Amino acid sequence: MPGPKRLLALAMAAPLLLAACSSDDNKGDGSGGDSGGKGDLSFSVVTHGSAGDAFWDVVQNGAKAAGDDLGVSVDYQSDGDPQRQAQLIDAAVNQKVDGIVVSMANPDALQDSVEAAVAAGIPVVTINSGGERSAEFGAIGHVGQDETIAGQGAGQRLAQDGAKKVLCVIHEAGNIGLDQRCSGASKAFATNGGGGFTTTQVDINDLQGAQSTITSQLQSNPDIDAVLTLNSSIAAVAVAAAEDAGSKTKVATFDLNEDVINGIKDGSISFAVDQQQYEQGYLPIVMLKLYAENLNTVGGGQPVLTGPGIVDSDNVDEIADLASAGTR
Repeated sequence: MPGPKRLLALAMAAPLLLAACSSDDNKGDGSGGDSGGKGDLSFSVVTHGSAGDAFWDVVQNGAKAAGDDLGVSVDYQSDGDPQRQAQLIDAAVNQKVDGIVVSMANPDALQDSVEAAVAAGIPVVTINSGGERSAEFGAIGHVGQDETIAGQGAGQRLAQDGAKKVLCVIHEAGNIGLDQRCSGASKAFATNGGGGFTTTQVDINDLQGAQSTITSQLQSNPDIDAVLTLNSSIAAVAVAAAEDAGSKTKVATFDLNEDVINGIKDGSISFAVDQQQYEQGYLPIVMLKLYAENLNTVGGGQPVLTGPGIVDSDNVDEIADLASAGTR
């Protein structure tokens, strides 16, 4: 969250910074451990992302930076299995942390654990996924992009770029946010003059298999002229699949990594929908500290949106510099 956005977050927390304890620059490894400054307050971040994933690494960077800036302790844990993610939330409750940040790709699997945290008097901020059920579970706020709106933005752009038939690639079964992205894209694509829209399921943990599946789809349906992936790692796979199939289909994606940025630069990827995930790590820590010390809430019951924004050839060079710093 560089530039004006980071300054805004710091401005929100300025009165608290004056009283903050000095911080230690402890490094997180993406799968756990202290990733923020030591202080009187201790917050736990529990996400469904995998360690080493480019997207979630940036989320962790944001949470760590907020901990350092605000002088609080931030412990970051992640697990892609919803049951194990729930266990991590339960462990944070047992540790009596001062606040919990949690992504809810599978809200049903996490409901009991999140509600138990709230019942224990621990404020919860949800991020990234599950925002429509955040208030229902008792969270004090949600930070992320509206996945349906983001999907609509992608569908509109694909139609404007002249696509006639789109393949939307879902990479994680049971993730409601991904379904919402494809659904939103499909509706906006049709509304803006697009033609056919279809989906396929792959496994993000099997990139070779994902590439084979997309290749087969393009070979079987040569009228597909655009592939929309919902993850930056799958975007690179889709580019390779198009080459394997001898297809001139355009690839667009959600989220950024180095491959996506390079792909936009060389023209193999048309655009990326960027949800600015650094903010999804940083802002919840600000919100939890404000709540812990002043009972402030943010958003008035509505989600704090971090996107969508479009990264394409017009702005990719500027974004690339920020991505190399680990903030985009």
